[in-house]
Amino acid sequence: MAQVLEFKLPDLGEGLTEAEIVRWLVEVGDVVAIDQPVVEVETAKAMVEVPCPYGGVVTARFGEEGTELPVGAPLLTVAVGAPEGPSGSDKDSGSGKESSAGSGNVLVGYGTGAPAARRRRIRPDRLDRAVTDAPVSGAPVVEAPVVKVLVAESSVPEGPVPVVSPLVRRLARQHDIDLRRLAGSGPDGLILRADVDRAIRTAQETATAGAAQVQAQAAAAVAAAPNGVAAVPDAERIPLRGVRGAVADKLARSRTEIPDATCWVDADATELMAVRAAMNAATGPSAGPKVSVLALLARICTAALARFPELNSTVDTEAREIVRLSGVHLGFAAQTERGLVVPVVRDAHTRNAESIGAEIARLTELARTGKLSPAQLTGGTFTLNNYGVFGVDGSTPIINHPEAAMLGVGRIMPKPWVHQGELAVRQVVQLSLTFDHRVCDGGTAGGFLRYVADCVEQPAVLLRTL
Repeated sequence: MAQVLEFKLPDLGEGLTEAEIVRWLVEVGDVVAIDQPVVEVETAKAMVEVPCPYGGVVTARFGEEGTELPVGAPLLTVAVGAPEGPSGSDKDSGSGKESSAGSGNVLVGYGTGAPAARRRRIRPDRLDRAVTDAPVSGAPVVEAPVVKVLVAESSVPEGPVPVVSPLVRRLARQHDIDLRRLAGSGPDGLILRADVDRAIRTAQETATAGAAQVQAQAAAAVAAAPNGVAAVPDAERIPLRGVRGAVADKLARSRTEIPDATCWVDADATELMAVRAAMNAATGPSAGPKVSVLALLARICTAALARFPELNSTVDTEAREIVRLSGVHLGFAAQTERGLVVPVVRDAHTRNAESIGAEIARLTELARTGKLSPAQLTGGTFTLNNYGVFGVDGSTPIINHPEAAMLGVGRIMPKPWVHQGELAVRQVVQLSLTFDHRVCDGGTAGGFLRYVADCVEQPAVLLRTL
């Protein structure tokens, strides 16, 4: 005897409460293995492939691509166990019992690391028996009366939809028919094509009858909006959700809660660029991976934070306390196709420039491909923002809440500069520090920024901290 089990969107960790369906990895009728990824979702933190803890036949999917679901909402149903019939075997029955138990793994973050099994189809006659004969575990059994009308909205049943034919599902999707609100006229309430056709005709009649009323209401709303968006019918509305929504919420919270201030200074980066060139040109035993400018600036930041630990802190507003953090987890801003993300280099204070550079390169590649996990995007204590890659000199960045400071770096370009009493063309960069004025005064922030500028102009200063 088969069972139909409902798999709900699991808790993906990091306090996330919802996710958007990006891509289904299985179709109705596919056979899935335990812990096989079945759907790719996008949270406010990252893209996540969600594995299913059951093995069996997919009988229903809930939500189209682009639909946003809360944690705990049904994702799909799986018929587990061996269907009755001569084509079943003892071996199949054993595997079915094992599948019905689930994997037992906690589905948080990326779930388990089990390899995905090959997808295959099941015979429709077996799927019929798996759906119509099986009780639903964790949800009430659908017992719709044999009535050829739509079910009232208040009585929409829970659990899987009693429909087997993919053609019926496709027809319903094409006409935006919610199968949960249909009462099937087939055996045991099974929804047939005739039921969907009847619902389509009803919906078309309703739409035609209400078209005039909808147009009148829309015209009244446009006329009543004083200088509002409703008066512009061709305006585009873009939902603030996913990464863009998370960034918007965090930036707004930072501006609301943090009394920030910014100071900046120009620095002669000629010597720093020369040191980097010498590092990367080294051969023999002293040769190593190429070191980026960002890696050198990150190492300078960790040295500066060791001297000015006030800026490696956060504010506990409820306790009215400044929490000074012992370790430096350095975030760096990265622009991707999905928007702005801030990957975090863990324990940056224990790394040298080469190690920091390697970790930055690894995280940047994950960000580019959209494979950063939520854990790799949270927990930062200080952020380095290299907006010079956009060809700009300066900025007043918004602090990455709940951190206390952010160092901004503009483009490095040749400029006239007084060097050793003479006018010369030097490689000049503008550095800016935005800081939370609650954790320190301007003297501390200025001292931090001046130390960073000194290290940029005279990299030998860093030798004292090596």
